[in-house]
Parts: sequence; C-alpha cells; structure tokens
Amino acid sequence: MVDKIALEEHFGATDPDIVEQSATHFTAGAWPAHRDMLLDIHGARLRIMDECRIEKAVLSLLSPGIQSLHEAKKAVDWACRLNDHAAEQVVRRPDRFASFAALPMQDPDAAVTELRRAVTELGLVGALINGFSQVGDEHTVVYLDDPRYAGFWAAVEELDVPVYLHPRDPLKAISPQYEGHPWLYGSAWAFSVETGTHALRLMGSGLFDRHPGISVILGHLGELLPFNIWRTDHRLAVAPRGLDVRHPFGHYLRTNFYLTTSGNFRTPALLNTIQEVGADRLLFSADYPFEDMREAAAWFDGLELNENDLVKIGRTNAQRLLRL
Repeated sequence: MVDKIALEEHFGATDPDIVEQSATHFTAGAWPAHRDMLLDIHGARLRIMDECRIEKAVLSLLSPGIQSLHEAKKAVDWACRLNDHAAEQVVRRPDRFASFAALPMQDPDAAVTELRRAVTELGLVGALINGFSQVGDEHTVVYLDDPRYAGFWAAVEELDVPVYLHPRDPLKAISPQYEGHPWLYGSAWAFSVETGTHALRLMGSGLFDRHPGISVILGHLGELLPFNIWRTDHRLAVAPRGLDVRHPFGHYLRTNFYLTTSGNFRTPALLNTIQEVGADRLLFSADYPFEDMREAAAWFDGLELNENDLVKIGRTNAQRLLRL
C-alpha cells in the first residue's frame, strides 16, 4: 500500500447555478448526501482521505461549472470568486490539498488573466476546463482548438502548468444520436466520447506542434483513447481527410497527455493503458464524490504491479507534474 495523491476530486459552491448542475448524476434520494459531499472539504472528505492513505487531493470545480455560464461577465466573476474560495481551502491545509483553477473560456483574454493570477498569486497548480464552453448564448459551443484560444495556450506553455480536460455532456439540441436514450448521457458513455473527441481535435489542430511543451490531463484512463488510438492512426494514414500534423496521434497521446484512473477502476483496462502510454504518464484519481474514494483506493492498493510503478502512479508522477 502506497500513499497517494488524487487529481480529480471535485467541490461545489452553494450558488444553485453551480452545485445543482450535478443533481442529474444521482438519483433523487442520493443527491442530498452527495451535495453535502461536494460542499464539504475539511470534514468527512479529509477523514476518508486519511482512511484511504490519500495524502493530498487536488480540488476542482464540478462539471460543467464555469463552461456553462454563457454570459462572459458572469463566467469571469464566478471563476475569480471560485478560485479565491479554492485557494482559501488550500491555505487552510496546504499539506493535504492543492487545487486546479476554473477558467472563463467565454472571454479568452480574461481566461489568460485569471490563469496567471491563479498560478502566480493564488498558488493553484494548473487549470481544469470542463470541455467546450457555451459562449454568448446557451446554444453556441466553442472547443479549445478554436483559434481564439491561441493566446491562452501560449500562456499555458509559458507558465508550464497542465490543463485537465474534464468531461461534460454534449448539448441535447445538437446530439440526435442520443435522442430517446437518456442513459447514454453522462459518465456512462457520452462523457468519454465527448472528451476523447475533444482531445483528438486538439491533436489534429496542430496545437502540440506549435506548443510541444503543453501537458493535458485526461481522466477515466484516457476517455477511451488508449484503446482506439492505434486504429485512429492506422485509418488516418490511409485517408487523412485534410489532417496536417507532424506526428501520429499516438505520439501526442504519449508525449503531451497524462491519464488518470478517475472513475475507471478496471485492472485489464489499466494494464492496456500502461502498455499504450507507459506508467510515467498515469496518475491516481478517485473522482470523488461521483465515485467512492474507498473503492478507488482499495482497487489501487490491491493491484499486482511492481512497486516502482505503483509509487509512480500513486504519487510521484503527480508530484513531478504539479510540483507538489
């Protein structure tokens, strides 16, 4: 059993625009308890961390969070206040907590300003962005490969901090493939498809050719990408369809991405991911409170991996990436 650092551990805010977004991920009976878990940081959460030998948790705002606030002014205001709140929690227990920043991607210049403030003044360790942002109105979506974010990605590379690309559901109005099948939404399926596709957009945009020093984190053992990246590259070599990047996508996955175990406690899947990207690119996470911290830790502690890889995945890869 090794001491662990967990990288995708969510918190909420009391404003209903934020915390109530997560109610759809639970039954009505389970939601009140999980709402309390999102709002709690220094109480039960910390006691469970002790029980599970999680020495530090990296906090992040729940999904879709700031990305759903299509009014830019509101998004900027909420991001600043939530990052101040997160920093205050870290200051109370810097030995046990760190935090990613929430960013108002609806206003790219403001997002750069807030990222700089969060990292250089508040001491946050990077950013977590909940997928695409709704910009101007609730029906307009903008992904992170959009040219308007060129300055943002330059700042990410300059500051040398990672961006955690976290899932959110696609909008129902533009997702007819899910119509009539609500069970396809959320973490059961749509989260991974949406986020894996978003990551491929970043690779295909040439982002990592322009900024080879950028690190992006994906949860849930890579949002299906490790299991299909060979076929993606294999078929693109036959029919590139206008793709113009320097390397196969597998290269970017192994060079510019880190993958966490959040919410995917499946040993054969982990072993496949290690074979695809290497143990140096994997990080322990639980996905609390959407997943059970005890289940995540018990699974990880029971893995039959060599001690060196367990320590890397459990703790030292995160220490190196986040400078903890």
